Formats: sequence, structure tokens, C-alpha cells
Amino acid sequence: MKVTKGQARANRAHVVATASQIFREHGFDGVGVADLMAAAGFTHGGFYRQFGSKADLMAESTVCGIAQTAALIEGVDASEFVRRYLSREHRDGRATGCTMAALSGDAARQPERVRAAFEQGIESLVKTLSQQSGVSSAADAAQTRARILDALAHALGALVMSRACPDDSPLADEILAVSRAATLESLRPDSSDHPQGTSQPSRRPA
Repeated sequence: MKVTKGQARANRAHVVATASQIFREHGFDGVGVADLMAAAGFTHGGFYRQFGSKADLMAESTVCGIAQTAALIEGVDASEFVRRYLSREHRDGRATGCTMAALSGDAARQPERVRAAFEQGIESLVKTLSQQSGVSSAADAAQTRARILDALAHALGALVMSRACPDDSPLADEILAVSRAATLESLRPDSSDHPQGTSQPSRRPA
């Protein structure tokens, strides 16, 4: 039976979504094309009718995964995003959690198109959070962007560190709590009196 164009698009989207979760769980190099296709319910041979290479699938799955993280932003400000991002629920949901936290280390060793997908995704998140802060002047916008980029980097690092600990480790929860409090403090308007693009070395949890 011939597959319609609409069904082919749906099949491709299903493979991308499935790969996005599996990559987050096992890493880009931790799973092969055959296993990815099997998990999506297709044969290995069908892969090359849909994608030029595994790197193409990695790039598309990155876009898919970061779009899911972007859903955390909808209708919320940067502070609420940090609260959701640095939660135990998000930390434990590796396969459905942040693609950046799960795969940034892997991405650094991948082809440029994969790294470009990360760059575009990070830029999109920062822009959206900055716009939702409601700043007006160019100076305020630049300061807000620096603050949000700093907060995102700290939150991502905290999530990676927490996941590196055993699931029942008190330290895993402590890392989330300390970073969440400090990052929320850094996002307060009156905490921005430090040079743009730098963080306060003396800040402490609220």
C-alpha cells in the first residue's frame, strides 16, 4: 500500500519525536539508527527514505526537544520558568526534560548543523523570556538579556549537576534548591547593579 504524503510527514514527525526522547535518555552516540527506527515502529531501511544521515535526525530531534522546553515559557515570566525548570519533577524526567541539559555535552562533539540547532534553540528561549519581561528601552533590553542568559546558564548547569548524583541523594535536591533560590534572586530588578554579562560572586540563596 502506497504511503500518502500526509502519512509520510506524520511518520517522519513520529520518528523525530521518538528519537528526541531516546537521545535525551541515552545520548546521541548511545543509540543506533536501527534501534531508533524500531522504537518508532519502522524498519531500519525506511530511515534513509526520510533522512540523509543520523546527524540530520539529531538536528531535527534537537529542534523538537527544545520546542518542548519552550512550552515551559508560555505565559510565564523568567522567574516562573526557573521554578519549573529547577524542580525535582523536571530533573527526574530525563527523556522528556530539557534537551540542552541532556545533550549539550554531546552536541559539542557533533557536526555543525547539530550545534547550530542548539544555538538557534537557546537564542529563541532567551529572546522569548526577554520579551516577556516587558522592558522598553534598548539599555533595559540589553541588561535583561544578559540577566536571563546568565540565569539560564546557571539553571542548566544545576540540572546537570543534580542529575549526576544518585536519585535519592540529598545533594541532588540541595543543588536544585540552592541554585533555584540564587537564580531567582539574580532575576530581581534590584539585583542587576553588576556589569552586564557577569554574575554576582557574592550572591546567596534567598
